[in-house]
Amino acid sequence: MPDMLRTISPIDGSTYVERPLATDGEVDAVLDRSTAAAADWRQTPLLERISLLRALTSAVEAERDRLTLEITWQMGRPLSQASGEIGGFVDRATTMLDLAERGLADLRPDPRKGFERFVRREPLGVVLALTPWNYPYLCAVNAIVPALAAGNSVILKHSDQTPLCAERIAEAATKAGLPDGVFQALHCSHDQVATLVADPRVDFVSFTGSVEGGRAVTAAASRRFVGLGLELGGKDPAYVRRDADFDASVAGLVDGAFFNSGQSCCGIERIYVDQALYSRFIEAFAAQVAEYRLGNPLDKDTNLGPMVRTGNADMVRAQVDAALASGARGLVDAALFTAAAPGTPYLAPQVLVDVDHTMAVMREETFGPVVGIMPVNGDDDAIGHMNDSRYGLTASIWTHDAAAALALGDRLQTGTVFMNRCDFLDPELAWVGVKDSGRGCSLSRIGYEHVTRPKSFHLRLE
Repeated sequence: MPDMLRTISPIDGSTYVERPLATDGEVDAVLDRSTAAAADWRQTPLLERISLLRALTSAVEAERDRLTLEITWQMGRPLSQASGEIGGFVDRATTMLDLAERGLADLRPDPRKGFERFVRREPLGVVLALTPWNYPYLCAVNAIVPALAAGNSVILKHSDQTPLCAERIAEAATKAGLPDGVFQALHCSHDQVATLVADPRVDFVSFTGSVEGGRAVTAAASRRFVGLGLELGGKDPAYVRRDADFDASVAGLVDGAFFNSGQSCCGIERIYVDQALYSRFIEAFAAQVAEYRLGNPLDKDTNLGPMVRTGNADMVRAQVDAALASGARGLVDAALFTAAAPGTPYLAPQVLVDVDHTMAVMREETFGPVVGIMPVNGDDDAIGHMNDSRYGLTASIWTHDAAAALALGDRLQTGTVFMNRCDFLDPELAWVGVKDSGRGCSLSRIGYEHVTRPKSFHLRLE
């Protein structure tokens, strides 16, 4: 009997997907097909590649209802919210394809008489994309579309929690007419992933996941000079300045902290509020959180679903319990959420105050429906606390003063600075983390630099 992949749905604990894992021989065959396909795909004119990828995008969009239901069953996001992910896939793919000609264009220095000089971006070869369950299509598109547009072949290994997402993208690639082997989906074990990363036929690895996962990928690649793109964890902060739009900041940050049950790498996990607004802010914030409806994500009235696994929920429970034992206070009555129950992935949201940076809930990634809020005395105090983290993916500033936001942004140790928004990814901007949030870059024109290599041409004409 082959080893099996089993996806347990957080909705009811049932087995939703079951697939045999690839044998070592099948993994080797996938690598061979991908290597052969890359040699031909890179010779395909860019505009033809773009056209085929637009057809792939349309094929995904055409299955929106089916894919939305599958997302909910696989990872628990409410059905009322899951369809937005397919729209996001289409938007990001379309944007990156719109940017492809400029992102892949030759770079030409000033003319020099008697010479033709330029830098051409050429594909790397085979790209291995290792993508997560929390935004299974959005995170996948970040790696897949730019790599394919640039002329690479792609092997996608998706999270065991969301294997159908990989299969559906592969089906869309086939419907779109991509040549055989250019895009392949693979279900395999962690040991086989390590073997893939170490294999010389793989030319670039794109990984989105935990810091621990990023370390494992880096270790597997340590004997090679293979390129790595790592989008890892976050403990993203927000700062509400004294001059912020109060109502907008409360509503925006509640959504930024609790959408997708807080399971977002760039979700808000800690909030610093100017002392002048603090008491009023936490009261209004907790009141909005208490209005969430936790329950079966297939129910149209549910807007807060279960966490992806009971084990993940238990880790969040432990972090909250430790904070409470150290003097934190919870502002949300868990009794309001009758669907919440120990030993299940259904977890009531919580807002913690009287917290400080000695507590793990303010230092380590929570990745659940919990946020800690602290008062601060002005900009310098806020920046000090925001930078007091081993993570640096995004940071959010809420203010009417754009000049102040720019000045504060220059001081923040982060990949993206937001003003008056959060938990958002603009595909025309570089997506990048600092410190333990990762390395490399995806999206924007800059993203194409990471799935290609520069080759200089220096032609003497006389």
